[in-house]
Amino acid sequence: MKIVVCVKQVPNTMEVKIDPKTGTLIRDKAPAILNTFDEFAIEESVQIREKLGGEVVALTMGPPNAKEVLLDAYALGADLGVHVNDRAVRGSDTFATAGILAAAVKKIQDVDLVICGKQAIDGDTGQTAPSIAEHLGVARLTYVLDMKVEGDKMIASRQVEEGSQIIEAKLPVLCTVTKDTNTPRYPTLRRKLQSLRCEIPDVTLADMPEGFDTSKIGLNGSPTRVKY
Repeated sequence: MKIVVCVKQVPNTMEVKIDPKTGTLIRDKAPAILNTFDEFAIEESVQIREKLGGEVVALTMGPPNAKEVLLDAYALGADLGVHVNDRAVRGSDTFATAGILAAAVKKIQDVDLVICGKQAIDGDTGQTAPSIAEHLGVARLTYVLDMKVEGDKMIASRQVEEGSQIIEAKLPVLCTVTKDTNTPRYPTLRRKLQSLRCEIPDVTLADMPEGFDTSKIGLNGSPTRVKY
């Protein structure tokens, strides 16, 4: 079972500001943290690996310091980390980001399951994960409360307004989780020390699979515009 868990380094939302010219977040001056919902995604990934075997690959996109969240993911139980680091992706909105991350998942190859937090606390759109599934051409199950893999299928209980519903989907599949899905573990001292020696490879646009459309990345390739 190969699981990719998408994680994101986000600014502390209590101190974030917006660039009035571009409408994008000014991240440089705000303390950076691991997106809260991604902790639950990491925990769910690790629990499934512990039951079924395989590996958990943590994936993120961002500037050089975004690699810190991959070290956090390793300390929490992930096996590997992949960092999409290319200046050309700066300013990407959820549409562009989803395309880039989907291409990175394809590069990892033979992925059975992608798990994401339900949203990032900086944008709060909840759009990126479902869009990744669309780019990959796989089923997406959002707001998952509980999941189990049986053979080549995923059986999940997901939160809906009326309560919950049980859904079955054939692997590969993408799931998003909430704070009600599990209780994240604390990193052990051993894992934290080991994370300091981790080598995280950088992936650039040149490494993406053949056919990747570089015109749909970065600020110029992002259709979203923030107006005041």
